[in-house]
Amino acid sequence: MPALGSAASSAPSAESRRISDDVAQARHTALSALNNDRFRVMLEQITDPSASGALMTMRGDTAAGAGTDFKSAQSSYADNSE
Repeated sequence: MPALGSAASSAPSAESRRISDDVAQARHTALSALNNDRFRVMLEQITDPSASGALMTMRGDTAAGAGTDFKSAQSSYADNSE
């Protein structure tokens, strides 16, 4: 039975390590985003009250058949990011 006990005692340690690694990766990603100028500018734009109101009302009009394919959205994004 000692083998069973040692396996059970190592499981929380491995889980704790995985959680700690996930938190460290999330922190690294958040810091990277905060230091990214394009991300910062985008955050400033969407936190502007007039812009956030416009973003909230955006929705696809599927009843009218309106939609945007991936290539069109990508092209529009590229044009606006220059």
